[in-house]
Amino acid sequence: MRKILPLILIFLLLSCKAKKKLVAPEAVTTTASNETVANIIKNHYAVKYDFKTAFIKADVEYQDPKQTLSISADIRIKKDEIILVSLKWFGITMAKAMITPDRVRYYEKLNGKYFDGDYQVLSDLLGTDLDFKKVQNLLLGQAIDNLNKNEYSIVQEGDAPKLEEIAKSNFNKSYVFEPVSFWLRKQEIKQISPERTFLANYSNYKSFENSVFPMELTIFAVQNNQTTSIAIQNNNVTFNEELSFPYNVPGGYKEINIKK
Repeated sequence: MRKILPLILIFLLLSCKAKKKLVAPEAVTTTASNETVANIIKNHYAVKYDFKTAFIKADVEYQDPKQTLSISADIRIKKDEIILVSLKWFGITMAKAMITPDRVRYYEKLNGKYFDGDYQVLSDLLGTDLDFKKVQNLLLGQAIDNLNKNEYSIVQEGDAPKLEEIAKSNFNKSYVFEPVSFWLRKQEIKQISPERTFLANYSNYKSFENSVFPMELTIFAVQNNQTTSIAIQNNNVTFNEELSFPYNVPGGYKEINIKK
């Protein structure tokens, strides 16, 4: 439980109409594309995310080589400021996470422990540098990085254009987009050393008055030939309500340090 809570607490958002069996992604052969890099980036950033707050009720299925866990979650977002995640078992809140631009905090009732730290813990868990904006982008179906700050080559993955970052670094990043809407279909980060992969798949997008949401998000993290997956199913999404963001660590809880 202690190992999986940080991952689940961060990625509880969005979803699909019915649960599906989780299957690790397969490799895809790519060919040249007629799209231009500038056109893909421009159209991706034209996708509307015009809201101040969002409240999401979700179901989540977590799997790793040793266990499977199904839970529900409430997610409150104040855009660019706060993400509050509450994990529930049979309607009882068992854990909470508060994510802000400078802190990552969470507590869990099962072991009576809490964490309060910076984004280094997420970077270590996922194998790439993260901050609040990147986490928010990941949940909303936007490219994690600012695409305008990097150079890319274009290939075709099935019917979809794919941007592959051109950079000599320890990370290889790529982004696959829907061919007409330019909604994000997939983003992948491969770390060379140590070798590990992070992949987020998006599907079943739904258009709201204020935004477009991927109604299914599945995350795969691969390291040491072992795959951890999180499938998130959205049941209800509402926008621009007056939301509170209550977060208080119960008395008597012990602070923990997450090992890198």
